Amino acid sequence: MKSYVLTVSCKSTRGIVAAITGYLAEQGCNIVDSSQFDDLDTGMFFMRVSFISEEGVGEAALVEGFKPIAEKFAMVAEFHDSRKRMKVLLMVSRFGHCLNDLLYRWKIGALPIDIVGVVSNHFDYQKVVVNHDIPFHHIKVTKENKPQAEAQLLELVEQTGTELVVLARYMQVLSDAMCRKMSGRIINIHHSFLPSFKGANPYKQAYERGV
Repeated sequence: MKSYVLTVSCKSTRGIVAAITGYLAEQGCNIVDSSQFDDLDTGMFFMRVSFISEEGVGEAALVEGFKPIAEKFAMVAEFHDSRKRMKVLLMVSRFGHCLNDLLYRWKIGALPIDIVGVVSNHFDYQKVVVNHDIPFHHIKVTKENKPQAEAQLLELVEQTGTELVVLARYMQVLSDAMCRKMSGRIINIHHSFLPSFKGANPYKQAYERGV
């Protein structure tokens, strides 16, 4: 039996969940995990469903059969084969706890991804990365060379076939142009409680507020 993940986003309205779950049941699929979220500020609906195709219906057939539902709700919908490991590029600066946690979870198989490389603007974790048999890339970033550094990063993303960039305590602010080019393909691990306690020392801010 094959397992898949369906991700959906569209304007929030009645009947979306019923349509999705009903369709999957009709196709002989068993839902094993489901998460949904309504953004009340934008009126958008988001859903992620993990399911098993118990009767062997393939990805192409699932996509084709789902088209009427996607059109009805003007959805952006994508089916993903759970066996396919996403190519991920990690980025870190001088604090390694996020990087170390990701590497550990990846090593024991708890994080089913392919880490294609680690990028840093420092050399602090070069040895750690190399010891995991993962390519390490040093890209120095200054105010003067930031456009060139980001161009180098984009070239690396292209060369490695990176599908997702994870900022694991990468302490550089990406430019608006970079964020637009990588829209939907970058996530940031942040140790704050965003949108509260922004900027430096979020723990101190939270402590002072009694959180």
